[in-house]
Amino acid sequence: MNIHYISEENSVLNHFLSQLREVTIQKDSMRFRRNMERIGEIMAYEISKKLTYSDIAITTPLGVKNTTKIAEEVVLCSILRAGLTLHQGFLNYFDAAENGFISAYRNHYNSDENFDILVEYQALPNINDKTLILVDPMLATGQSLVAVLNKILATHQPKEIHIAVVIAAPEGIKYVSENLPKNCHLWVASLDEKLNEKNYIVPGLGDAGDLAYGTKL
Repeated sequence: MNIHYISEENSVLNHFLSQLREVTIQKDSMRFRRNMERIGEIMAYEISKKLTYSDIAITTPLGVKNTTKIAEEVVLCSILRAGLTLHQGFLNYFDAAENGFISAYRNHYNSDENFDILVEYQALPNINDKTLILVDPMLATGQSLVAVLNKILATHQPKEIHIAVVIAAPEGIKYVSENLPKNCHLWVASLDEKLNEKNYIVPGLGDAGDLAYGTKL
């Protein structure tokens, strides 16, 4: 797996990341959503550097300019519900992309720390021979990402796969590296220290879905 850590060099990305985490700032759900969206825009820009381009000539009011355009068909797919704000940031840049949505959640079947990943709702376009960008804010254990991508790959064959996560734990990166195709690209905005005993990322930021849209039952 090709792993890209994009916050290693200081940029405005780290400014937005700090606001996502800061407890006195993240309580403003509108600001939290906007910061997640802006991070999506930055990550989309970084991923765009790895795409294929074709040469074109465009007509301006004063002449002709030779330039390039994206030559790939892009499909954006987010994991519900936390991925929606990040998805919008990517869509702001890949505005011609097709879009897919899929649900995955931890099912604590014994009301303890053990859980299964349930992948249920999905609304996907045809992804065959297209570039898939799968977005999810948090990469904790990695089980959700693997379950979702395996579900997609059961019926689709994308040409290239990019996975974009905002905050990741080393355990999750190890798990997806061992269980996903080797030619995948994993894009990580920020690498954190570890998972705690409940498999939450430390220091993390809390529950991204709850912070964006309110607590759930």
